[in-house]
Amino acid sequence: MSVQQHQGFVQPARRVAYEVIAAVRESDAYANLLLPTRIQRAALSTADAALATELTYGTLRMQGYYDLVIAEAAGRPVSAIDPAILDVLRLGAHQLLATRVATHAAVNESVELARQVGSRAATGFTNGVLRTISRSTPEEWRERVLAGAGSADDRLAAEHSHPVWVVRAFRQSLRLEGREDELEDLLIADNAAPRVNMVALPGITTAEETAGLGRPNEYSPVGFMLAGGDPVHLVTDHDGRIRVQDEGSQLAALTLSRARPITPGERWLDLCAGPGGKAALLAAEARAGGAELVANELVPARATLVRRALSAVPGTVPVWELDGTRIAVNHSEEFDRILLDAPCTGLGALRRRPEARWRKLPRDVAELSDLQSGLIDAALGALKPGGLLAYVTCSPHIAESRGIVATAFRKWGDRVRAVDTAAVVQGLSGRPLDLPGDGTSVQLWPHRHGTDAMFITLLERSA
Repeated sequence: MSVQQHQGFVQPARRVAYEVIAAVRESDAYANLLLPTRIQRAALSTADAALATELTYGTLRMQGYYDLVIAEAAGRPVSAIDPAILDVLRLGAHQLLATRVATHAAVNESVELARQVGSRAATGFTNGVLRTISRSTPEEWRERVLAGAGSADDRLAAEHSHPVWVVRAFRQSLRLEGREDELEDLLIADNAAPRVNMVALPGITTAEETAGLGRPNEYSPVGFMLAGGDPVHLVTDHDGRIRVQDEGSQLAALTLSRARPITPGERWLDLCAGPGGKAALLAAEARAGGAELVANELVPARATLVRRALSAVPGTVPVWELDGTRIAVNHSEEFDRILLDAPCTGLGALRRRPEARWRKLPRDVAELSDLQSGLIDAALGALKPGGLLAYVTCSPHIAESRGIVATAFRKWGDRVRAVDTAAVVQGLSGRPLDLPGDGTSVQLWPHRHGTDAMFITLLERSA
């Protein structure tokens, strides 16, 4: 029985939130892609759209914590609860423990949802569990849940709703910077709604067009924080010349394009260009400096997105659909600059993709590491002697970032030189960044810089 058949019984915002949460579980949907469509289809008001967004993202972010609460309140593990009813309970628990939604509204509408997606018997169970949750304060539930933690990492994982293996990976990466004490700040930042950041493609967008839309970024010189309004409409109104883009992504692309002056006629490659955000910025930079950009994306659907993103930039940017790991076979030593924004776990963007933390597993890191090593090897092969490679991941996991670069150095030896990446980033930044380490790589962090946890390393091929 579908939810839509009973639209009168559940507030539209809650129904939309439930549908997205269920789709994430059932079909591996991406909440950030599906939610806007469902909001539009339901014709939600601005206030209801905001509520649906908060309920969806809040529930998905804190799912791990809510499961511990639900298991305690239900007296059984969540694995023994019907998945559809568990979604209802998670959504209800979020309203009871983290919002100002009235208890009667959270419980009654959750019970109605349970009736629609489950059975009559499920309504009694749902009512009982949520009534139990509502009888204790959020602080009491926190103490109860944390009392069961077996270690410091277990406690952090439970309280801040991250898988334990992700907590340990973050701790390891921060430890390399001597900043292990920032771990909890990072976990808290992952559970906060990110600001809406825009990029204004340089040389194509005028200062008059961006005036009054927001305040300039702290670090990236080509973007701003949106003051308000619908970013989708802003992108459409400017034909993609103004785009939504995290400040960390802007810095990653600019690190390559502004590492040294551009010589007209240079050939650049964006090796894994999908969905095209960094490619559009690189294309604008290449156009301004007289360079030529080629974008490559293996997956046809993502290549379509790249072409759409590049349409904002005057001129033609070729989009190839080649296997990046074999790019050097027919294009050996062809490019002056290459961006390798490698496929990764995305653990650095958990604010924007809250479900990713539950979807990724440690074995994904190992599988992706093989691909990342193959791609960086191919990229170095396609680079001219003296050319620059920017290796970028939206993940701070050491195996996906420093580990891949170390492997490349072992293979390429003195044919590759480390560039002072931190100096390049500091040189283009609007204000100094707090970047501990030896400078050969840059790790951005949500809690320290307000960006995604982007990893950037510049390499120069010396021979």
